[in-house]
Amino acid sequence: MHYTYFLLLSNKQVYKGSTSDLKRRYIEHQNGKVKSTQHKRPLKLVGYEAYLLKSDAERREKFLKTTEGRRLLKQQYKDVLNKL
Repeated sequence: MHYTYFLLLSNKQVYKGSTSDLKRRYIEHQNGKVKSTQHKRPLKLVGYEAYLLKSDAERREKFLKTTEGRRLLKQQYKDVLNKL
């Protein structure tokens, strides 16, 4: 399986990424081993999507980084983002 995942950072921004090992990648983020999130901890996993093909997960990640994708993600996770 391949995953597109969403992390809520300490500055209230949502980080989007993709991986084939979600647990390992989340631990790397938590331990500060990912340069783009190391200074924005603590962070929380707010959601993920699973795909059979790596190309689908990467395409979804790329879409969610566009203006339209960010708007969709905020709408989809509105309650979770407001609660946290």
